[in-house]
Amino acid sequence: MSTAPAPARFPFSAVVGHDDLRLALLLNAVHPGVGGVLVRGEKGTAKSTAVRALAALLPELDTVDGCRFGCDPAAPDPACPDGPHPAAPARATRPARLVELPVGATEDRLVGSLDLERALSEGRRAYQPGLLADAHRGVLYVDEVNLLHDHLVDLLLDAAAMGRAHVERDGVSVSHAARFLLVGTMNPEEGELRPQLLDRFGLTVEVRASRDVGTRVEVTRRRIAFEDDPVGFTARFADAETGTAARLRAARERVGAVRVPDAELQRIAFVCARFDVDGMRADLVITRAAAAHAAWEGRDAVVAEDVRVAARLALPHRRRRDPFDEPGLDEAELDQALRDAEDHLDPDDDPPPEDPGPDEPGPGEPGPEDQGPDDAGPDGPGPGPADGAPGSAPPVPEDRPGGPDGGAGSADTGGQDAPADRPDGPQAGGDGEGRAVVLGDTARLHRAMARKFTVPGLGAGAPGRRSRARTDAGRVVRATGSGPARAADLHLPATVLAAAPHQAARGRSGPGLLVHRDDLRRAQREGREGNLVLFVVDASGSMAARKRMTAVSGAVLGLLRDAYQRRDKVGLVTFRAGTAELALPPTSSVPAAQQRLATLRTGGRTPLAGGLLKARAVLAAERRRDPRRRPLLVLLTDGRATVPARPGGDPVADARRAAGLLAADGVHCVVVDCESGHVRLGLATPLAAAAGGEVVRLDELTAEGVRDIVRSARTARADRAA
Repeated sequence: MSTAPAPARFPFSAVVGHDDLRLALLLNAVHPGVGGVLVRGEKGTAKSTAVRALAALLPELDTVDGCRFGCDPAAPDPACPDGPHPAAPARATRPARLVELPVGATEDRLVGSLDLERALSEGRRAYQPGLLADAHRGVLYVDEVNLLHDHLVDLLLDAAAMGRAHVERDGVSVSHAARFLLVGTMNPEEGELRPQLLDRFGLTVEVRASRDVGTRVEVTRRRIAFEDDPVGFTARFADAETGTAARLRAARERVGAVRVPDAELQRIAFVCARFDVDGMRADLVITRAAAAHAAWEGRDAVVAEDVRVAARLALPHRRRRDPFDEPGLDEAELDQALRDAEDHLDPDDDPPPEDPGPDEPGPGEPGPEDQGPDDAGPDGPGPGPADGAPGSAPPVPEDRPGGPDGGAGSADTGGQDAPADRPDGPQAGGDGEGRAVVLGDTARLHRAMARKFTVPGLGAGAPGRRSRARTDAGRVVRATGSGPARAADLHLPATVLAAAPHQAARGRSGPGLLVHRDDLRRAQREGREGNLVLFVVDASGSMAARKRMTAVSGAVLGLLRDAYQRRDKVGLVTFRAGTAELALPPTSSVPAAQQRLATLRTGGRTPLAGGLLKARAVLAAERRRDPRRRPLLVLLTDGRATVPARPGGDPVADARRAAGLLAADGVHCVVVDCESGHVRLGLATPLAAAAGGEVVRLDELTAEGVRDIVRSARTARADRAA
């Protein structure tokens, strides 16, 4: 666990700009049911500073004295593992906690686990709380949430949505309250979250450094002043902080009484239908956030402006349908949808006569863009009540946005694929020297690519979904002699077998097993790891035929999609015109690789050996940075070579020697044979043999071809095992 340090924090009200960020944080503070905030932005934009500053604004908490789960003495959790609590328990007061979840945290650290020491020494199944229990009624902050393993993100978001953590592991069955404000920050350059996980965050905010000179000067001035005199700087903003904290407390008290009229529920449903978002989570989030914004503004009912603010923060990341799409929302399009909604509202609908209550509001978070950072401290939200489900969706006009001007997956959302119905468009220019590849009709191609390549053997790299590896989470394959570092690592059957022969010598006289530390056995687990997938693409003149480069582009996009889903790092080396270059250094941002591929230039001679040697140098450098991440090299070429590695050399022989060097380095290679036509030289096969890798044909990278290849590979492995 890591809780907030005692030294002074940078004041929330002193953050310059970032109005949407501050508003989204405050809306969640008013009503945590909104579902948390995902803050996306480039490095050095005060994302972490703003989140840590928010904790100081939260009111102090009354807790049951001695309760490890922070129960409210006025309404203790009936299922609290430390309960049952008495009717009038002793009270303790403490500040709301800011709990930070490290990227390297394990599942048992997050949700808690069996207290192994007490279990073995006292024979009791005692539960050791995790970070979710520590964060109850406070803030749970995950920096670089995109680098956190997916199954931990799932656990986090499940707890945030339900307000409870359920633990079923290590022989322990526990459920405890876990209501917290969830904030995740990420730098998209280091990799994206899967769309399914993006959708689980209530609101999202995009943060960028201001390009205004005056704003940048003020940011620098305030930061230096804070570092020189933290106490004095904090005192300068004490009044603003007090005012914001008081406004926050008032909004939290008011949110339960905020009404969401049926007309606004219809407006929310219309907007969500217009933007073609999946599921009902967006409707619920917008409803809760709109109510939160109304409470923050001091209103007792939601109005159209509250809905607009909430939709602007809740919809951008829900329009993303493809891993290569960028989250985004055209505000002019949103305004048009809100205007169109007016024509579909039922004028006879009156506000509901009864208070909906704060516990069943709809989702969403407001964030007006016209509020400045200094208007009243950070702009804040107002939690949203509304206990009814959103009204039935109004009819959607036939001209609703879809395609380039509207719905999800349109050009406005950041998708890069050209329309898939342009069979005759310029899809892969490259029949001339220096021609740029245009990714045209590749959408259907790269969606069909399904071949899974793996690195042979057993690794121990970063968690992922590609190659076999020893992991902290996964199926148990055997027991080892060393004792476990945590309860989840204990191999219970092997431990019992190790202790059983010594019971008489240890003086056992009754039930129970006398276990010594030397008896403990660790469970060795096997799961999957992410790899470094380095694409080496032949972009020379021999590959520049339009149809061939279209197919190659589609293949690489399909493999990139696969790498995205399997949590790999990717890099791109291209070779053409006598030279090889690192077009994309290894990165976790697969969309960045797609962007580089879109600007790939073709033409010229074929320095195949140079491309392989460049790839070898890149992999050697990466091995020094991250020795545990095993590489997978995917070479897309027709096998032709026209440029030797040294003057006077044989280009083809040099290429095969370079491939042999990769094999000697232990790099697993896959050669995708891009040769086409009736006359084939078959140069890719001996190249793959020299690399000690496998060769597949480009036309095998289709859904049908993949099924046949996988069946053959499984049969071959079974034969070898027999």
